[in-house]
Amino acid sequence: MRGYMRDQFEYLGLNSPERRRANKPWITQGKSAEAEDLLTFAEECWEENEREFQYCAMDVLRAGAKELEPKHLPRVRARIETKSWWDTIDSLGPWTVGTMVTSHPELSAVMDEWIDDDNHWVARSAILHQLGYKERTDGDRLFSYADKRGGDTEFFIRKALGWALRQYARVDPDAVRAYVEDNADMLSGLTKREALKHL
Repeated sequence: MRGYMRDQFEYLGLNSPERRRANKPWITQGKSAEAEDLLTFAEECWEENEREFQYCAMDVLRAGAKELEPKHLPRVRARIETKSWWDTIDSLGPWTVGTMVTSHPELSAVMDEWIDDDNHWVARSAILHQLGYKERTDGDRLFSYADKRGGDTEFFIRKALGWALRQYARVDPDAVRAYVEDNADMLSGLTKREALKHL
């Protein structure tokens, strides 16, 4: 696993089934925990060296994300910006931040700020926050994010745009196909391939 993650993090060596069993009691508690307890737990897990602790924190935050309020978003962002890699962002973006935006639609305006952020992990989180929305996806917002970051040279931005567009294509394939065709010169090959993968 360390090699797969480019040796950036230490690991306890738990396989996925072992990790799920170990995390289950914490996830159960997370479903009924108060926001302050959720965030404190996550922050303490982030202090640990081994990556499995961050995975546990992400699972617990996902379980209790509906308890989080707009005032808590800066603390979630701090998790995004600390020990950042795709594995944490791809959970925190859609399943913690995304749930917060669903519960508090006014946070959409914050996502509109995040998409312009110099930290590409913050921008990736904005791109992915609607990943699980399905029919509730704001297509215009997604396309506007692609307009802003479609020419980005950062791999993780290009990949995220393609992934988000591919998910939205399950809802409105014609809109995604038309967007990619209309912006073929601006979008990277990676983004286009990912967006059209199932069309």
